[in-house]
Parts: sequence; structure tokens; C-alpha cells
Amino acid sequence: MRRIGLFFVGGLIGFVVDAGVVQALVSFVDLDPYLGRLISFTCAATVTWVWNRHTTFAESRGLHRWHIEWARWMAAMTGGALVNYGVYALAVFESPLVRAWPSLGVALGSLVAATVNYTSAQRWVFGGVREGAEESKLKY
Repeated sequence: MRRIGLFFVGGLIGFVVDAGVVQALVSFVDLDPYLGRLISFTCAATVTWVWNRHTTFAESRGLHRWHIEWARWMAAMTGGALVNYGVYALAVFESPLVRAWPSLGVALGSLVAATVNYTSAQRWVFGGVREGAEESKLKY
């Protein structure tokens, strides 16, 4: 449960970055909300990788060189990102409120994609380390 909690905290940090960047790009740069979301996702995914590398999956750090791990993270997050972006795009398309406040669409997409992201991070990026694995090593 600790790891899921840490992953959730990282997700909240990523959400703040994602929503903040897309909102700033739409509101202050007058960027299209669809293109803005692609930029904000890249920023948020990088921030969450750093968080998870140093906290959530710290015991797995070093399995890969950092740039390889980052590339694996970005690839793994693509599945969740596609789900996330699909929900976001639908919300922007359907709702004038979400078009004006795209951060609301980011929230909807993030909630739906969280499970996909955690599963791919745990199983593929950080080597399949299970919750409690470090404690079980200490028992033997």
C-alpha cells in the first residue's frame, strides 16, 4: 500500500504540472488545447518519472541507465496517456466548460488512466518489483 500511496502522490504532482502547463499555454499563449496537452503531458511525465525513480520505486533505481529508464517510462506512460488524452479530448470536444478550463479535462483523463500507468510502471519500467518485495528480502 505504501508504494501505491507514493505513486498517487507522484500522480498529484504530475497532475499539477500537467494542468498548470496546459492551462497556461491555453490562457496566456493562446495555444490550441489539444497541442498544449501534448506539451504539458511531456512535462508532467518527466516530473513523475523523477518522483517515482527516487521515491516510489527507489529500490529499483539503477536497473537501467537513467536515459534508458526515462525512455522506458515515457513509452510505458504512452498507454495511460492514450487513455488519458482520449478522455481529455472527448471532454474538450463535448464541453464548453472544459474547453475554457482544460485542466478539468486533465483531471478526468488522469483519473481514468491512473491504473494503466501504475501497472506499466511497476511491471515494465521498474523491473516488476512488487509491493513489500524489499521487506521479504530482509526476512531471508
